[in-house]
Amino acid sequence: MRLGVEAALVDGRLVAGDVEIVEGTIARYGLASANGHGLAVPGFVDLQVNGFGGVDFLEADADAYGRAGEALLETGVTAYLPTLITTPEDELVPALRTVPVGSDGPRILGVHLEGPFLAPSRLGTHPPASRRDPDLDLMERLLAAGPVRVMTLAPELARSGPLIDLLHDRGITVSCGHSDATAAEANAAFDRGVRTVTHLFNAMRPFRHRDPGIAGAALARDDVVVQIILDRIHLADETATLVWRAATGRVALVTDAMAGAGMTDGSYSIGGFAVDVRDGIVSGPDGVLAGSTLTMIEAVRNLHDLGVSLPEALAAASTVPARVLGLATIGRIEAGVPADVVVLDDNLEIERVLVGGEARVAA
Repeated sequence: MRLGVEAALVDGRLVAGDVEIVEGTIARYGLASANGHGLAVPGFVDLQVNGFGGVDFLEADADAYGRAGEALLETGVTAYLPTLITTPEDELVPALRTVPVGSDGPRILGVHLEGPFLAPSRLGTHPPASRRDPDLDLMERLLAAGPVRVMTLAPELARSGPLIDLLHDRGITVSCGHSDATAAEANAAFDRGVRTVTHLFNAMRPFRHRDPGIAGAALARDDVVVQIILDRIHLADETATLVWRAATGRVALVTDAMAGAGMTDGSYSIGGFAVDVRDGIVSGPDGVLAGSTLTMIEAVRNLHDLGVSLPEALAAASTVPARVLGLATIGRIEAGVPADVVVLDDNLEIERVLVGGEARVAA
């Protein structure tokens, strides 16, 4: 099967010609195509999705995961991490056990646990009563309950080091976030092998000229991927531009989407507690931001609008987040990898979405 496109994004460059898919994988690209239309790009990989399309993943069953997945496909997401925020253990364990092993929609790559080992002063809307200091026994119980793939934690907390080591030994990606870490404390975690930061600048120690904190430490290194929520609400355009200039090629777009994403304004839940969506902005009772209604294709357009080249903006939504997880078979168009592909028109509108070579969304 050929896609009938005029070009494809391959390894960060636009390659003219069509793409051929055989038995669900990319077979060839750069093929002669007289009437090709559209650009084939790697399917988007979202590392932080609390919910979508009216579904809160903390409360979701298999059917709800299916509905959310279908809605995510329409935004170009072909692989994602359902994200569970700080929650009591007796609620978190059942939620982990409910995560589908397989999916008819986007690939579920495992769970992102955002908490409970977070800084008490940087919780955002995470419930303080459910926050915990690093606890290896609790971590073992959570790992036994479900497919944890990423863990966000505050590296400055006591006993965070052994927790980081445990997670790395189990092949789990550790991300620093919701943190009051100094630059020295952040660098200690990075030197221990942590290679990414959750929603840079949000819910973390502010960047100051003599106290750059975790944000400054992450931007100053070449080996740390910084994740950003580029909805033009969580970060000012100037801040996002500064991040890109400091960390070109190691910026991963995430949505931090919640149940109201893909829906109209109204009342929804995130992690089981009520929030309001007004004019697309999500806030809790205290007015603090509580996730977003951003989609990945919107994040790509926003980054491109800031002057970032289209190939680089698309890689930030696919190849770079896949690299955070150490996965070489997603977020790419290359011979032999699964055909998870989004076809875009000249206006960056989604025409088609394929997962494993199967068309799941068509204009």
